[in-house]
Amino acid sequence: MLDNVSYTPEEVAKILRISRFTVYELIKRGDLVAYRVGERKMRIEAADLEHYKNKSKIAASSQSKLPGAGPAEKPLFSNQDGLIICGQDVVLDILTRHLEKQMPYVRFLRYYAGSIDGLTALYKGSANVITTHLWDGDNDEYNIPYVRRLLPGQRAVIVNLVYRMEGFYVAPGNPKCIYDWPDLIRPDIRLVNRERGSGARVLLDEKLRQVDIDPFVISGYEHEEMSHLAVASYVARGEADVGLGVEKAAMQVSNLEFIPLQKERYDLVFFRRDLNKPHFQMLLRTLKSPEFRNEVSGISGYDISKMGEIIAEV
Repeated sequence: MLDNVSYTPEEVAKILRISRFTVYELIKRGDLVAYRVGERKMRIEAADLEHYKNKSKIAASSQSKLPGAGPAEKPLFSNQDGLIICGQDVVLDILTRHLEKQMPYVRFLRYYAGSIDGLTALYKGSANVITTHLWDGDNDEYNIPYVRRLLPGQRAVIVNLVYRMEGFYVAPGNPKCIYDWPDLIRPDIRLVNRERGSGARVLLDEKLRQVDIDPFVISGYEHEEMSHLAVASYVARGEADVGLGVEKAAMQVSNLEFIPLQKERYDLVFFRRDLNKPHFQMLLRTLKSPEFRNEVSGISGYDISKMGEIIAEV
């Protein structure tokens, strides 16, 4: 009996021949009823699945009977496999909008998370395109070492999105003369930090490790904010003397000065098995399109010279 049968989202995906991302989106929209088992697991009753299938059949039948309705046009791209794009930069919102125009039958979702959380989401299957800007102080390299460590056993493609400048946010005129990493340990300096796992936090920790500074002697090291803009705003309000972030955020906040420190590579990462899928090929074409590049180049704070280039296949 249907009352005694339930399915996981993955099993429903196989039954309906769609991706598990689409199943989760149906649940999120309320089109498909599900319930939780514990904190992480989710189940769908067989009766609810049948109800969804019957409802979809009725909707399709009604559409085909509309006056003057001809054969439905077959979409160029199926929405069975959407794209979940993970990252916090506004360039990703612009990219998503351009992709939606090119692929109106594909569902795009944005997932806002830092670099390490993004790689973890990719590994666990809760995102399929992520961004990262993680600096490795041992070899002065961005992203590649972390992709190898955090995606064990997986083959991935790293594609450049933009280059950005990382630096200190300070008060106008830099009254406390904060120019380098050792300045942060001075007793008159209050830091506002980024959350663990973010690219800015990793850069700070790696630089402090290189100069052999114990981060916990820095006043404010444990005070975390969740975005570049939040850190910039905190400094602009005078509630901290310094924070680390990208130049773009400093341009959006008044009463703030930016001290450039390091140019960073902000890359897209996805699995190599997805490279030849239509969605990902369109993603690469969009990165090289004049329309997208012109829109991003019109925003200060980004270097698009290597946008769309494959940096590595690891």
